[in-house]
Amino acid sequence: MKKIIFTLVMLLSVAAVNAQVTLTGSKTTDNWSITLKGGAVSPFQHYAFWPSSRGIFGAELRKQVTPVLGLGVEGEWTINTSSWDKQVPTWGMHSATMIDHQLVGGFATINFANMLFGYKGYPRTLDVDGVIGSGWWHAYKTGEIEGHKLADQNSWYTKAGVNVNLNLGQSKAWTVSLKPAVVWYMGKGATQATSSFNANNAWVEMEAGLTYHFGNSNGEHYMTLCDKRYTQDDIDALNDEINRLRSREPETRIVEKVVEKVVEKPVEVEKVKEIAGINTESLIINVYYTVGKSNVAADQLPNVERVASFLKSHSDATVTVRGYASPEGSKELNERLANERAASVKNLLVNKYGIKASRIDAKGMGVGDFFSEPSWNRVSVCRIIVSD
Repeated sequence: MKKIIFTLVMLLSVAAVNAQVTLTGSKTTDNWSITLKGGAVSPFQHYAFWPSSRGIFGAELRKQVTPVLGLGVEGEWTINTSSWDKQVPTWGMHSATMIDHQLVGGFATINFANMLFGYKGYPRTLDVDGVIGSGWWHAYKTGEIEGHKLADQNSWYTKAGVNVNLNLGQSKAWTVSLKPAVVWYMGKGATQATSSFNANNAWVEMEAGLTYHFGNSNGEHYMTLCDKRYTQDDIDALNDEINRLRSREPETRIVEKVVEKVVEKPVEVEKVKEIAGINTESLIINVYYTVGKSNVAADQLPNVERVASFLKSHSDATVTVRGYASPEGSKELNERLANERAASVKNLLVNKYGIKASRIDAKGMGVGDFFSEPSWNRVSVCRIIVSD
């Protein structure tokens, strides 16, 4: 028991260290999920599992404290569908009720992938949790055998298992899990004078679960990384960029200031005619995003509406939408965000404003490097083209 407690403390310490200074702020109401589960259960020893298995069902409510550590409560109930009639303490014969046993307690989960390899800012498609728990155990034995009345039993239990999780969809709001576990009855019995991890008084659970992750204040169903994590190398790079810009030719710096002014005022429309000998008229409208998000926020909808309004008024006009991400995060994450940001504008134009998809060329461009301020590069650049 001491070894198990020591191992748990070490795992929780690693989980706490892993979670430091990497995440966006969250509220108490964030990162909650609910799970419905069910399957089969059978004694750990003396019985073949499937021929002797009984049904089991339950529910969990969990709070993900960090990407590694989760804490929750659960309830489970076994269904009286087969006989466990060998002379094994605790299990015994059928009870007189449909429900044989009840377990209500708490548990902790450790996400091994996030603990060992770090959190990417969104859940992996497949990951594995270790699970440990403990709580109140109750056996329903109201009835009579050979003239002897069977009284209900109350004790406590411990539990250890794993969750093999498949996180579904782009939003990762749903998870399907396989949840094998071993549960130990910790009360005193005929084969043990004190509480212990006795295989004769243990059972094996084989369950599947369906989990829904509630939406968070960050707009996602999971924790996101903070974009304000600057190392000394980042600061040095920013200083180098400033010095490089200062050393440019005056004409180049004037052009850059004009571009920056457009970025600072995304609602305004700038017209540029006959650039580099191209005899076209371009209207540039920018749509900005918050860190880690690809949906168009309410304050950016007027910019998309400007694009839609122009396209409706000019039937020969087309638009190119180029999505970009800021440099924080992995390459995989940034490419996904860039593609999703471009697609978010196109989807609004098509589904909300009725613009034909053939008039919209949307594409993600990965990381944008227009400006040294990272947040300015989280953008979809909409360029409307009107042919002469």
